Amino acid sequence: MTLRLIQASLSHANGVHALRSVDLHIGAREQVAIIGPSGAGKSSLLNLLATALRPSSGEVQVLGERPWQLSAHQRQRLRARIGLVHQSPPLPPRQRVITAVLAGKLGQWGLGKSLLNLLHPLDIPGARAALARLDLSDKLFAQCQQLSGGQLQRVGIARVLYQAPEVLLADEPVSAMDPVLAAHTLAVLCQHAQEHDVTLVASLHAVDLALTHFPRIIGVRNGQILFDRPASEVSRDLLDTLYANESLQPPPVPETPLSVQIPRC
Repeated sequence: MTLRLIQASLSHANGVHALRSVDLHIGAREQVAIIGPSGAGKSSLLNLLATALRPSSGEVQVLGERPWQLSAHQRQRLRARIGLVHQSPPLPPRQRVITAVLAGKLGQWGLGKSLLNLLHPLDIPGARAALARLDLSDKLFAQCQQLSGGQLQRVGIARVLYQAPEVLLADEPVSAMDPVLAAHTLAVLCQHAQEHDVTLVASLHAVDLALTHFPRIIGVRNGQILFDRPASEVSRDLLDTLYANESLQPPPVPETPLSVQIPRC
């Protein structure tokens, strides 16, 4: 298994239980969507898999390693093999887009090369190619503060594509995009994962996008996995249970694909 949680729980310092005894197995090259109401634990789950958070109890296994049994240096090397797309990418406003994208390799470059890259971009063609997949090549030398929220999300995705990780984790990667752009961007992520044998796990609020692009759906509620099924087996009843008593119900799942949707990779 590429990713595995064994009775993993996560409690925050304020006493909130984000995850409760979660068991999860995700194999190599799988493409999985995690859905559920706000506060269900989706981001916490991704951060455990990314080794950004340590479980309060239980075990995490990533790429055949037990990250919290490794030294700090070994764990950092493992993290270089994991790409994490943030909902709000932590990009300094005055940083140029090319620098933000090339930062995807900082975990693999030595200190000297990383410092040199800050002074002079070392791989302009590589950064341009990653941005081109997301229709942003014209923003190569723009400052991040000049971009919209959706454009910043695509820069964050381009950085992870340039990183070329073995595991790609995406936390609400298209939340600031319109439906057409969101569908296109998810299709790019799925195609990249398929072409490069990457394991892809994404959390999504848009149920229709999850069902359209991902063959496996995991429903999370109250810090626990409510269901784990093929997309074809996710029924309206399951979704109603997942989002029960929520003030904001999930968007309706169309009976036939919308014109803006792009077939699953």
